[in-house]
Amino acid sequence: MKLFKLSVFYISIFIGSITAEPESKELFGEKFSSLDHLSTGEWWKRARPPEVLSKKGKPPKRIIELKVPRDEVVAFALYTQDGGTLKLTGQLYPLMPNESREVRLETKQGKEWKEIGRVQISYPGWSAHFRVKNWDSTQNVPYRVKHGEKAYFEGLIRKDPVNQDTIVVGNLSCNSSRTKGPRPQIIENLKAINPDMLFFAGDQTYHHTEHTAGWIEFGLQFRDLIKDRPTVTIPDDHDVGQGNLWGESGIQATSPAGNSGGYFYPIPYVNMVQRQQTWHLPDPVDPKKLNRGLEVYFTRLRVGGIDFAILEDRKFKTGPNGKIPKMGPRPDHINDPAYDRDAVNLEGLVLLGERQLKFLSEWSQNWEGSEMKAALSQTAFCGAVHIHGGPNSRLLADLDSNAWPQKGRNKALHEIRKAWAPHLCGDQHLGVVVQHGIDSYRDGPFAFTSPAIVNTIYGRWWKPEDEKPGARPIPNSPLPWTGDFEDGLGNKITMLAYANPEDRKNELKRADGFGVARFNKKDRSVTFECWPRFSKVSEGDQVQFPGWPITFKMNENDGRQIKGWLPKLIFAKPNPVVQVIENKSGEVLYTVRIQGTSFQPKVYSEGGFTIKAGSNSPKKIISSNSRSKKKKKEAGNLKISI
Repeated sequence: MKLFKLSVFYISIFIGSITAEPESKELFGEKFSSLDHLSTGEWWKRARPPEVLSKKGKPPKRIIELKVPRDEVVAFALYTQDGGTLKLTGQLYPLMPNESREVRLETKQGKEWKEIGRVQISYPGWSAHFRVKNWDSTQNVPYRVKHGEKAYFEGLIRKDPVNQDTIVVGNLSCNSSRTKGPRPQIIENLKAINPDMLFFAGDQTYHHTEHTAGWIEFGLQFRDLIKDRPTVTIPDDHDVGQGNLWGESGIQATSPAGNSGGYFYPIPYVNMVQRQQTWHLPDPVDPKKLNRGLEVYFTRLRVGGIDFAILEDRKFKTGPNGKIPKMGPRPDHINDPAYDRDAVNLEGLVLLGERQLKFLSEWSQNWEGSEMKAALSQTAFCGAVHIHGGPNSRLLADLDSNAWPQKGRNKALHEIRKAWAPHLCGDQHLGVVVQHGIDSYRDGPFAFTSPAIVNTIYGRWWKPEDEKPGARPIPNSPLPWTGDFEDGLGNKITMLAYANPEDRKNELKRADGFGVARFNKKDRSVTFECWPRFSKVSEGDQVQFPGWPITFKMNENDGRQIKGWLPKLIFAKPNPVVQVIENKSGEVLYTVRIQGTSFQPKVYSEGGFTIKAGSNSPKKIISSNSRSKKKKKEAGNLKISI
């Protein structure tokens, strides 16, 4: 029996030495035989250096050189750690048939490297995925991903910065593939800022049908940053090969334009994209697959005491085509100022979907390992754009943003507000900070849409048609059009800052760049910064886009009008979690971790309220019918033993 197993092993090695992995047409079907074609099957036959001309005498279509020296086949790595589990993805270049499909993970202990994991390559995609349990997050640990005897890629698993007062997050998106090559200015600037975490909100690559090559190109551009700090990468529409995406739980889309709802390319291709970009995130909180086997990844990640909800705001969303009246040149565009808003805000239209709303509700109430919270997703919960594509192309409403459907938008913001959490996103190619209004202006969370990393695809501008500020403009702002506005779908927003391109033909005036969010745990504040791509932070340049930086307190993410106060809570132990519930409606108003041993809850109506508290979640009822008072002093005190 042992001899038979050994024979099978050697036969498989022999076959592997002469047989390539399946071609794209075998993986994704004859209809989509070009998908990931540069990285599948006999890929090396298509990998020509740029100086070698094709038969027609034209330079070959090529994203990057995939046939690299064999001691360089480990392209890059990225990781996260949470709750004692390290998850790390090593991305390899395509391998030759006679090369091992095994990849190892090693960490440096003292002066010696020790192997801690060994996995097989995932194909298609050429990614290697490591899970290490019982990870010690209190130490910096050098690591390397190895293939064969000579190929490796090194980085550092940073210790969780729980003892830092301020946690710094880089906020990036939209990495135009029209501008090839390195991104040295952004890399140098971010190294100078030294973020504790990086968030790439989507469109890491625009090579629609060649994700592996495009993903490796992105990794080469940013690997000097992502190798040494936890990184969140979430795919958006262009990553999965579509112009826009309304995922509608994985149904079949009729075209890559996507407005019918669903995914156009085969689900195995979409799952490959998601595996490459998101496997290293903490496990999905609700991993049940969707239609046709489409996988999900929405989850939470805690870094330095900041708890990030990672959302999939495209995956469950209803497609507009055929669901609502067509009111513009495209099913997803509205240009008629007299259109009926109710006609596009129908019951049954989905944005985040019930599973993610349930996740957000539970996430807002669970404060284990966290002092502040934030939500991350692909795009904005509003239409903070007036001009699309070109400087003379005005659009009233874009249904591709999370401004639509409005009911779904408000449900999402209700849940995010309960945790006093701001929102970070990308997608819009326009750096913007707003405060959302749900029922009234400024009653919702703050949100920061990062500028495009490279803004050569589909420019956007904020420019009200009357070129006047909104009500209550931001005092002393250098920008002319701040204040309270309605977007084209009637959603209330307060514009705080925007970074319009001056001249998209001039790379110095294109408004390329990146965002930074600083979470100050000591004073419970958040600061948003917006940096031009060609700034020189490393040389002391502190010039951000006009209107930034912007700082606000955590509790300002809930801007509802205060109608009263509950008794001042005095705790025996510091920093408990407090929850306030309105008795009449049963609604949880907010759940937050307070600072210190005292806290006086604010409320937004008269009547009775239930107060709960606990060390990490609101498990104990403190008062079941606290009555609101108009003045703080009249509300009295409650002493609590927990």
